[in-house]
Amino acid sequence: QLVESGGGLVQPGSSLRLSCGASGFTLDYYSIGWFRQAPGKEREGVSCIANSDGKTYYGDSVKGRFTISRDNAKNTVYLQMNNLKFEDTAIYYCAARAGPACPHHIDEYDYFGQGTQVTVSS
Repeated sequence: QLVESGGGLVQPGSSLRLSCGASGFTLDYYSIGWFRQAPGKEREGVSCIANSDGKTYYGDSVKGRFTISRDNAKNTVYLQMNNLKFEDTAIYYCAARAGPACPHHIDEYDYFGQGTQVTVSS
């Protein structure tokens, strides 16, 4: 089971750190992706960190603002989100996939959580 936390209501330009924790399995062996879905829009990939070499990937809309990292000792993956914009408002999901790949679609992952709401509003 994956559980996301850290969402909230913030103003533009603010920062949030999302956490993705796992119970029942160890995230070390999984590549972890973050996805988001805004109302009326398709789900999109935000970022991913591979299990093997820790290589990271980012969507164009978040490059330079978001940072993904993992703390295997805490069995947690983080998404640091800086300089948040209105268009970052969405439900954020983390997903885990065994192996080194970071697929673009959440359906290709083995597990995903229930999501955490991020709202950027003035």
